[in-house]
Formats: sequence, C-alpha cells, structure tokens
Amino acid sequence: VQLQAFGGGLVQPGGSLRLSCAASRRTSSNNAMAWFRQAPGKEREFVASISWNGGSTQYSDSVKGRFTISRDRAKNTVYLLMNSLNAEDTAAYYCAVARKAVSGNGRDEYQYWGQGTQVTVSS
Repeated sequence: VQLQAFGGGLVQPGGSLRLSCAASRRTSSNNAMAWFRQAPGKEREFVASISWNGGSTQYSDSVKGRFTISRDRAKNTVYLLMNSLNAEDTAAYYCAVARKAVSGNGRDEYQYWGQGTQVTVSS
C-alpha cells in the first residue's frame, strides 16, 4: 500500500488547512487510519485516528477540539481538517494505515506510512 499526502503549506496563526491522504489499494478501506506529526528535533507523535468505517475517532489532547479526522472509504482517502492553527502545530504530517480495523495512538499499530507533508504556521 502506498500513501500520498497532500495539502500542507504555510498558514498564519489562527488559520486552517485540510490535509488529504490517498491510499493506493482498497485494502486500506478495512483498516483504521491515522495522522501523526513530527517537528524538527522531536519524536513522531500521534495526532488522530479513525476506525475502518469512520465510526470511531481518537485525538491527542493537543489537537482535540481543533482538528477533525474523516475518511472516504470509496476513495481510499483520509482527511485531517485543522482549525485554529498555532506555531506548535508546525511539523511534517504523516498518514498511516493500521494493522487492524480499530487502532489507537501507538506507532507500532500502523503498518504503512506516507511520505509526509509539511505544515508551517507562521506570521
């Protein structure tokens, strides 16, 4: 499974961006998917996950209430809508496909990773 992430860029504090991640195979439609991020000099951290059918979502405390994860199974695509962005959100964002239908915030729960898309929040 190959993952291609889109939508990163430069945005001012308080602004919004929507990331998209398309998977190359329908295999991903039966698995949970997630977004992680990695800032320079820091470890990759969990952002949000969504179950195979979109019925269950999970967010890190740092993005809860500001970010929304969703998916379109027919398009093998997962989205991350990011609102009220601040400088601490600056990072490379990675999408991932889980080993199971429902997954949480552990990196080892995910088997396929995209190449990352850069999000920079700056005035």
